[in-house]
Amino acid sequence: MSLFNSLINNLPEVAPPTQRRLSFREKLKWTSIALVIYFVMGLMPLFGLGQNALQRFEFLSIILAAQFGSIISLGIGPIVTASIVLQLVNGSGLYKFDLTTPEGKKKFQGWQKLLAIFFIIFEAFIYVFMGGLSPAESLQGTPLYFQMQLILVFQLFLGGMLILFLDEVVSKWGFGSGISLFIAAGVSQEIFTQAFNWLPGPGGLSGVTYSIGAVPALFQALAAGDPTTALIKITTIIATIAVFVVAVYAQAMKVEIPLSFGRIRGHGIRWPLAFIYTSNIPVILVAALMANFQLWGRLLQNLLGPNFFARFSESTGQLVGGFVFWIQPPSIISNLVTGTFIGSQLMQAALYMVFMIAGSILFSIFWVQTAGMDAQSQAKQMMASGLQIPGFRRDERVLERLLDRYIWPLTVMGAITVGALSAIADVTGALSRGTGILLAVMIVYKLYEDIAKQHMMDMYPGLRKFMGG
Repeated sequence: MSLFNSLINNLPEVAPPTQRRLSFREKLKWTSIALVIYFVMGLMPLFGLGQNALQRFEFLSIILAAQFGSIISLGIGPIVTASIVLQLVNGSGLYKFDLTTPEGKKKFQGWQKLLAIFFIIFEAFIYVFMGGLSPAESLQGTPLYFQMQLILVFQLFLGGMLILFLDEVVSKWGFGSGISLFIAAGVSQEIFTQAFNWLPGPGGLSGVTYSIGAVPALFQALAAGDPTTALIKITTIIATIAVFVVAVYAQAMKVEIPLSFGRIRGHGIRWPLAFIYTSNIPVILVAALMANFQLWGRLLQNLLGPNFFARFSESTGQLVGGFVFWIQPPSIISNLVTGTFIGSQLMQAALYMVFMIAGSILFSIFWVQTAGMDAQSQAKQMMASGLQIPGFRRDERVLERLLDRYIWPLTVMGAITVGALSAIADVTGALSRGTGILLAVMIVYKLYEDIAKQHMMDMYPGLRKFMGG
């Protein structure tokens, strides 16, 4: 263990700011720089890449904030996978981290980074040597083929490490986290493209070629007298708008606990606890887990052939069977409109919803325990701010018991809400999939709250001590 502790303490990291509080402009600058670098890396193709078998997994690339075939083909996958593994280990009690102390938090973060680096290397080898990203077929059977494989692995490793450090830059110097920022950027780009892209896409149901974007395609279908395609496009647009509205409304719901300042009589505040207490974290983890399942299923079929885990059609590349197939969302509305709906799709939709909701609850509970959002941690933060419950003596245990009555119900109900909303949106066929839209809305809303809070503290410095600044 001492060797591992020494390794963790000497891992490369982004130095935190020397000043205690960064200004709004400084945070905005570093957030923008990280976002620009991320987009630039997404445009850098892998040198020596021949076959890109992953390019068909467009939705997976959005959830993993990856650009398959570029230097950031791994995206945030290794970071999220490391987080999932560590949360399962800590939540199950196999190894407990004392997250109430600075040393315990540092140890947890060190292990998370070490695991992320391991998964960067591991996934880079898997992507290349299992046929996901391969050198040119003309090199097969020659010594140069193996050398090009190693060059591809090195490029993937380099891109993964850059994403890891960019995430640290945003977390320490910017707003929110790099993981959320990169997902929101990718989803926003995808939504805009699928909504307004006027370039011609595949032919419609009547054989007419429409634009890729749903909005221009809707008007083109109406002009061409194609009501079926027009109905599909308008239901897609309505589903997207509905997800936006419901997600913003749910994100704005809060439970406010009245607290008073012990040393100042007659003055108090209302401490807000968000209804979606763990925000978008559970959906990110569940979506990334499902994305990894589908990706691993494709790679396993390349290695072992069709198996019980996943079966893909060799002609179309579509997922047609196995465990992964039954936890994927069918597009029920589109199938009803086109007359291709079958009864088994209801069972598939139900299993997908159960998986999303159960996964969201599980990861919400683990996240509360590992991210310092439990009642004990919140009570300590309130006590440090000089707050107490009106009419009760100043005691951390009293605060903790009160918070326990709210935090765990909010954790479960919020997880059920985001899981169900994401699943319903996916089944209705919203633009960029409902999970992506939900993630983008919640990430942008949280980013807006962080920016507003930072701006308020810059304008009124006296609020800093009350808001943890």
